[in-house]
Amino acid sequence: MRPEVAPHPAVALAARALSVRLGRTPVLHAVSVDLPRGRWTCIVGPNGAGKSTLLKALAGLLPLSGGQVELLGRPLAQWPRRQRAQSLAWLGQSEPGADDLSAWDVAMLGRLPHQPWLAAPSAADRAAVERALRLTQAWAWRDRPLGQLSGGQRQRVLLARLLAVQAPVVLMDEPLAHLDPPHQADWLALVRTLTQQGCTVVSVLHELNMALHADELLILDEGRVRHQGPASAAATHRALEAVFEQRIVVQPLPGDAIGQADVSARWVVLPRLRPLETGHVA
Repeated sequence: MRPEVAPHPAVALAARALSVRLGRTPVLHAVSVDLPRGRWTCIVGPNGAGKSTLLKALAGLLPLSGGQVELLGRPLAQWPRRQRAQSLAWLGQSEPGADDLSAWDVAMLGRLPHQPWLAAPSAADRAAVERALRLTQAWAWRDRPLGQLSGGQRQRVLLARLLAVQAPVVLMDEPLAHLDPPHQADWLALVRTLTQQGCTVVSVLHELNMALHADELLILDEGRVRHQGPASAAATHRALEAVFEQRIVVQPLPGDAIGQADVSARWVVLPRLRPLETGHVA
């Protein structure tokens, strides 16, 4: 039986005073955030800010040293494992995979939470996998082993596995890894389609220009939330510049550039160059 949840909660996923240690090192410090339902929230920040750790903690993949995670209005720890796997889908960074499995079989792994133990895939399972492989443009190599695919092709198959779950909440850590610019644009269009259908998307991205297309930015630094707000807001842009020590600047795109391209962001991140300190080279 599915656990009781709040009817159509405005918050899909939440952290309540969340603290995480990796070994003896504190990484997250009493982080509290509400991630809105049906929106795309992008977690950004400098290297070592705790972005991937927060995403893994939200997915229930790390032990907590304090606080709790709530999924759809209910503590994550109270969800039965199968129901949680149906409701919360995960794509990690550089995930290992069974190289001898075909792309079809890898994508079918996303249907395991919906299948009875040792049951053969149903017609609904096969339809979901086909749709996922077509959405990620991986259908053409569905019979090829994962080990024979390029890094970008492999990433698209793993994305198809995520989509095959058909979960209302999806978490993705660096999903643009190995994807060329056209397929990054395809990923962006896919995320927009998911949110339009009511899905909640939470991603970690290093590509700040892509992150500015999100509905909201969650800006981390040193394991703490420095800012959360609309990606379009001036306060968010200033907070983003601040955590990167003013080494970047968020600039509005020229009006003619916006008119000539179908873009959902109106700003661009540019490097702010500083002269390097020079010394004598032996």
